[in-house]
Amino acid sequence: MYDPPFLEHLRALVRVALPRWNLPATAALSLLNVSENATFLAEADGRRVVLRVYRQGYHQRAEMESELAWISALRAEAVVETPAPLPGRDGRLLQVLPDGAVLRHAVAFAYMPGVEPQENGALGPWFARLGGLTARLHAQGRGWRRPPGFNRKRWDFSTMLGDAPHWGPWRAAIGLDAGGAAVLAGVAEQLRADLLEYGDGPERFGLVHADLRLTNLLVEGERLGVIDFDDCGFCWYLYDFAAAVSFMEHEPVVPALLRAWVGGYRQVAPLSAADVRMLPAFVMLRRMVLTAWLASHAETPTAQALGAGYTDGTVALGLRYLRGSLWHIDC
Repeated sequence: MYDPPFLEHLRALVRVALPRWNLPATAALSLLNVSENATFLAEADGRRVVLRVYRQGYHQRAEMESELAWISALRAEAVVETPAPLPGRDGRLLQVLPDGAVLRHAVAFAYMPGVEPQENGALGPWFARLGGLTARLHAQGRGWRRPPGFNRKRWDFSTMLGDAPHWGPWRAAIGLDAGGAAVLAGVAEQLRADLLEYGDGPERFGLVHADLRLTNLLVEGERLGVIDFDDCGFCWYLYDFAAAVSFMEHEPVVPALLRAWVGGYRQVAPLSAADVRMLPAFVMLRRMVLTAWLASHAETPTAQALGAGYTDGTVALGLRYLRGSLWHIDC
């Protein structure tokens, strides 16, 4: 989908729409990222605006508006530092970009300076901060009176690894052979059983960011900012930790990051020993879902960079999970 001609087509659509956000059509316009959506940076007269063009068919309009409603509430309550959604001249946050017979949706955000925490740096202190931040997000989500019509995706076993997967079937994983498929089938069944036993009551399942990975964190000085609520929805609260270690689930640093995150979370809200013991299961769940995502988004730079090697790593991690030897949890 996101091949160079199509990206140039989206760039042209965005350029025509720039005056909606009081930007000149001559503004410098660069592609920031291609993942679920295409994201651009517009720069003119010392002003920077980030523009997201939604992937067609992934979210319904009500879902997009609900994401923006939650961001606005989090900002109003000073729960987390996250960029402000910017209304167009017509006062609407969500803008429609006509594209022939297709109506594409776009939203603008204020630019937030900063860099993502680096894997080769001292991540532990940032994960402790992230744990506390995540606890505050969860507390706000529990207590927030959602506006009428609020609608976000539900991320449960069925919609992640089951018969209605939002990101495609894990069996379509890039380079997955018969032996690997047998391992992952066992992993999926074990996850189903573990999640069923853990339960999805309101104390364990609710509104989450669902994608707090390093690329969605922006550090500047002591500030830890959060961006990209595009996958926010209803899921197990502990899934937010699993998302934080996305694409590095196999790295030996993960147990230390887990301990730091748990410590930070517990400074804000309780987290039981039973919750902590489930964290490896959620990391395995996220790894399986990401493996499916790479296959269904094979045109993205991330999928092309990771390819079959990531699938092989998922199988190896799955074997450890089935043996109960993923990590030793001591917190």
